[in-house]
Amino acid sequence: MRKTALLFLFLGIVSNTFGQTKSETLQISHLTGDFYVYKTFHDYKGKLISANAMYLVTNKGVVLFDAPWDVEQFQPLLDSIKAKHNKEVVMCFATHSHDDRAGGIEFYKKKGIKTYTGKLTDEILKKENKPRAEFTLPNDSIFKVGQYNFEVYYPGKGHASDNIVVWFDKEKILYGGCFIKSAEATDLGYLGDADVNEWKKSIKKVQAKFSKPKFIITGHDDWTNIESLNHTEKLVDSFLLEDSVKKK
Repeated sequence: MRKTALLFLFLGIVSNTFGQTKSETLQISHLTGDFYVYKTFHDYKGKLISANAMYLVTNKGVVLFDAPWDVEQFQPLLDSIKAKHNKEVVMCFATHSHDDRAGGIEFYKKKGIKTYTGKLTDEILKKENKPRAEFTLPNDSIFKVGQYNFEVYYPGKGHASDNIVVWFDKEKILYGGCFIKSAEATDLGYLGDADVNEWKKSIKKVQAKFSKPKFIITGHDDWTNIESLNHTEKLVDSFLLEDSVKKK
């Protein structure tokens, strides 16, 4: 009898441990109103890196802004949204071609969810023989989904040649993806597809076009500090200064 009790206790501990581990790989935080930020994790060169993305709950369904970086969270995200809001995901936007943004296109497309990328992203995905979205966007597009309006905008090159941002004017929310570095970032991160010389110009366009944001969602790390866009500009300045010194 004692052995049986110990067995059930052990199984309970193991079950709780796995449950906690699984839940930690998908973290959903309430932003404001019907807006939620979700965080997933990916093993990049032996280091576990977090990635932020966002979703919006409308009366016409849920809109995703970027897919989880962790492929094992593609379906759990849908399940969590359904359980939490009793709504289906109806649209998914990828803000550039890297896997931490566009990696879920094929999965969500097969689920009947409308998928979107910018034209430049579509061209890159086509060239790399990767799954492409069902719909491509011009550089500047305004959407109305249910009771919400938002603008998808291409500011120019930066973290990637095809990075786009999303602006919610009424709520003053700027979804920057990897175009905007966290205020805690100490460098610009991965620059394999970046154009740092153009990044500052692109930042200036965003600052001029979308003034006084109340929330700025960055692609990685902490997203709660709205100085992140200004901080990204400083990181760009620092990088360019160091680069110019090296070239002398």
